[in-house]
Amino acid sequence: MLQNFNPKNKDLQVWIKDKLYHRSEAKVSVFDSVVQGGDAVWEGLRIYRGGVFVLDKHLDRLMASAKAMHFADIPSREEITKALFTTLKANGMEDGVHVRLTLTRGEKTTSGMDPRLNNMGSTLIILPEWKAPVYDNAKGIKIITSSTRRNSPNHLDSKIHHTNLINNILAKIEANVAGADAALMLDVNGFAAELNGTNIFMAYKNKIYTPHATACLHGITRGLIIELAEELGIPCIEKDISLTEFYSADEVFCSGTMGELTPITSIDGRSIDNYNKTGILSQLNKAFEAKIPAYSLAII
Repeated sequence: MLQNFNPKNKDLQVWIKDKLYHRSEAKVSVFDSVVQGGDAVWEGLRIYRGGVFVLDKHLDRLMASAKAMHFADIPSREEITKALFTTLKANGMEDGVHVRLTLTRGEKTTSGMDPRLNNMGSTLIILPEWKAPVYDNAKGIKIITSSTRRNSPNHLDSKIHHTNLINNILAKIEANVAGADAALMLDVNGFAAELNGTNIFMAYKNKIYTPHATACLHGITRGLIIELAEELGIPCIEKDISLTEFYSADEVFCSGTMGELTPITSIDGRSIDNYNKTGILSQLNKAFEAKIPAYSLAII
């Protein structure tokens, strides 16, 4: 499910630091921390029907990640929102858009690891694109288990939404080589953590289960699904889940800003034979769609 270039994105206007640039001129310095060491935090945003979906939750996570990374210069929520809306308006974007919002520690006076070399302020990058969700939600996806483990809090805490994605990329390479759509990453104890780019859920006997947010990212869509399940009266349990449990689940699906809610039809060659039998995913999808207007901040 490789996404192709959309001709509508040919003349994108991209925000870098404090102004807009044509995509051909949108660049950061070789001394920027994101180039020097992947030293940045980011969010993926989705634009639906003239609004930015759950922007407040994304900004909460961005701010928390930047604070945890001890960024000295963090733009305010109001500054980021203004830059975001300016960028979307400049591109005439109101629907069917994905935004990659990145905040780096900024440019260094000389190359090096020490954050004290960063005294030029942070770099805000807002990259919007007309782009459909990464997966075909009607068709579903096939996944394999990766040999690359998800980071634990002992190594690089997944609560920080950082741009150091090498382990996720290695897992995705395994999926590509295996002819699968995505890779399931396990934690250091061998329990399921998440896919290389999305969180994972399973339904079994009218309950849904998802891994603890220990080795997995505490996804925005993941949190919304947990809320929706409660509203629908569907028990949702966070627990350590083994591969064996996923293999025998009634339904398995993944969630994410770019993945939305997508059924998983096969894991390591095992078909999820009872897929859609319980109808839980269908209920959650309808509830998710219904929340979009109320949870979206209008582009003004």
